[in-house]
Amino acid sequence: MKKTTELTTISKFMSLVLRHQPQKIGLELDPAGWARVDDLLRLSAAGGRPFTHNDLVDVVTSSDKQRFALSEDGLRVRANQGHTIEVDLDLPELVPPDKLFHGTARRFLDAILREGLTRRARHHVHLTANRDTAIGVGTRYGVPVLLRIDAARMLADGNVFRCSANGVWLAEAVPPRYLEILD
Repeated sequence: MKKTTELTTISKFMSLVLRHQPQKIGLELDPAGWARVDDLLRLSAAGGRPFTHNDLVDVVTSSDKQRFALSEDGLRVRANQGHTIEVDLDLPELVPPDKLFHGTARRFLDAILREGLTRRARHHVHLTANRDTAIGVGTRYGVPVLLRIDAARMLADGNVFRCSANGVWLAEAVPPRYLEILD
């Protein structure tokens, strides 16, 4: 197995081409975001970013964030969520926990309280049932702020929730009335 830093580099590259810019290496994704593993490996190597099949499997299986999934036959790979390109992950509507969390940085708080959580360039707003995960996300962007989302009320008001394969809860948006700042 490669060092953690090498696997992190491979994971970041896979995020780039499977979530945002498959054209960077000429990779084709199907409508659900799946790419053939052989194509990803071949085109990555041709683009100067070689890694092995074992490296790919290590990234998929050892990532604490479980960003990627392999198809049951092991021939295809895709990102679980976070796309800025058009894909249909075909995730069913689900009933979320009553409360979900979102971590952000303090500098974004005024805009969030005004506009709510918006998906921006992504397909969905990412939420979690785990407070620590949300705080960790917020920390990546600056001084963290933890927001609690009244998911039960959102659902009762007709909002739709989905959950990705790695447990990230997804919503189109979270209006300000469903947000509470936790200290």
